[in-house]
Amino acid sequence: MFKRILVALDHSSLADRVLAQAMTIAQANQAELLLLHVLSGEEEDSPLPIPPGAEKIYWAPGTGFNLEIWRKQWETYEQECLDQLQQRSTLAQATGIATGVKQIAGSPGRGICYQAKIWGADLIVTGHREQSGLQELLLGSVSNYILHHAPCAVLTVKTVMDQD
Repeated sequence: MFKRILVALDHSSLADRVLAQAMTIAQANQAELLLLHVLSGEEEDSPLPIPPGAEKIYWAPGTGFNLEIWRKQWETYEQECLDQLQQRSTLAQATGIATGVKQIAGSPGRGICYQAKIWGADLIVTGHREQSGLQELLLGSVSNYILHHAPCAVLTVKTVMDQD
């Protein structure tokens, strides 16, 4: 049924569960995986992306802003994310699943839906973290965006919450 599965991953603890779920489906369907990470300032622990033209802005002395430090932090973040994607790809390939990786920058929801469309994905597997109603309203939800705009089926893997 599913032959091309796009797996949307981030740096959260949920990412390993998302990948495991996608691998299970891929093995059952002899499908290939595309592991996708979207570089975004919205992700936890990411430095904000360097906006185009930032090098032309005059930063007042004493603001503590240093464009070169910012650029290095962003480049380090990019490489760490790519390394993590490669490690996860190696894990999937070790089980016999054809797996590719792709990293893009931009809006996570839009980027995931766009990549699913151009790659011809049959399924998107993504995580969903519980947010308060206010957080969801103010910040939006990547998984909610995907559910409403994806060109294919979507599987959301939810965070396991304590049942106390």
